[in-house]
Amino acid sequence: ARPTVLNAIFFEYNEQAATLVQQKWISAGGSIANVLVGLPILRVLRRERLPASWRYFLWLFAAVNLLTAFGYLLYSGIGGIGDWTHVVQGLGSPWLLRGGMAIVGAVLYFIVAPRLLMPPLDPFLGTDPAARAARARILCLIPYLAGGVSFVVAGILNPYGLRVVLISAVAAAFGGTSLLAWYPGIPRTPAEGTPAVPLVIERSWAWIAAGAVVLTFFVVLLGPGLRLD
Repeated sequence: ARPTVLNAIFFEYNEQAATLVQQKWISAGGSIANVLVGLPILRVLRRERLPASWRYFLWLFAAVNLLTAFGYLLYSGIGGIGDWTHVVQGLGSPWLLRGGMAIVGAVLYFIVAPRLLMPPLDPFLGTDPAARAARARILCLIPYLAGGVSFVVAGILNPYGLRVVLISAVAAAFGGTSLLAWYPGIPRTPAEGTPAVPLVIERSWAWIAAGAVVLTFFVVLLGPGLRLD
């Protein structure tokens, strides 16, 4: 099936040229890609010594990918909309399948994701309880809000109207990654080996410039969408 449009919040292809099985794989492809990106990054963070800025960037990138994938499964199960609803369509009882997706998604999102994501974050939080909570809010809540606003702004430029923004951009950005807004600040015992003095991320104009370039590309080009046909 030939891809036709790449947009910030959706992907289009020639459905008439794709078999039903291919359509289901394409629908599942986004979440699968998120997991295939996120998990290897976490493995790299456990094994490689990297500068603090790179460690934080890779951790946040992995977190967004995994939370988006796990949250999408939960979202499709509860709401009955989205790519995973199309994946399971025709495979059995809709209510049973939705319930199964919701349960699996909830386990992945609220149990598996924190166990995967919180230990690599601990070096940035240190061991002091009060400081950990404050640093967690800075390192997780701010990018959550910035990412959500950026995603919605890009989504508003899509050619299909606000409904797509609500069910895709708002749901994915503010819903899918919402664990970043509240979970890291919950008091918990630091992972073994967490340094007492947290890693410090120095201000870098190179990182700021790179972020500005990526944001411009994401909003200005992918917001309206790129024609691929």
